Amino acid sequence: MFLEYWIDLNKNQSFFVFMEVFYIKQDLPINEQIRANKVQLIDENGEQRGETSLNEALDLAFSKKLDLVMVSPNPNLPVCKIMNYGKYKFEQAKKEKEARKKQKTFEIKEIRITPNIEQHDFEFKAKNAKKFLEEGNKVKITLKFRGREMNYVKLGEEVLQKFINELSEISVPEKKPVLEGRNMFIILAKKS
Repeated sequence: MFLEYWIDLNKNQSFFVFMEVFYIKQDLPINEQIRANKVQLIDENGEQRGETSLNEALDLAFSKKLDLVMVSPNPNLPVCKIMNYGKYKFEQAKKEKEARKKQKTFEIKEIRITPNIEQHDFEFKAKNAKKFLEEGNKVKITLKFRGREMNYVKLGEEVLQKFINELSEISVPEKKPVLEGRNMFIILAKKS
């Protein structure tokens, strides 16, 4: 989007005009951008026309009010096709959008706990983890050691193992508990 400033000299007025410009991103060389003397030509119906000069191919494309698009940049004899390039790009964008829609996405939800977690807190966190797993997300359970709790790493492993056992009906751990600095974590994924 860009801004233009206009002055009307007849009425001694000035005004601003906002204009929006859209550009089609070009991936393939089209029409005059093709730099070859001869090309292998495919017409708009997909039929082979054989080897023709670039000027003849361009004239044929312009007579049908279509574009000449290089689909294969072979150094010996590039392959060009007569098509509506704007329509082609639109269909490509539509296909990509559909592919993104069908793509399965998931998040990693994190639950933080301590080694001396109480039973009610444990049940509450396990219920939340179960809800996240049923929604199709992965769950990262992070156990944080504070101060002297670092002396009781085994206690932390037992708490994480208790989580694994509690959620074993619907989840499977991706790897065993990992200790990084003062944090120990596991990642649980939904059973397939």
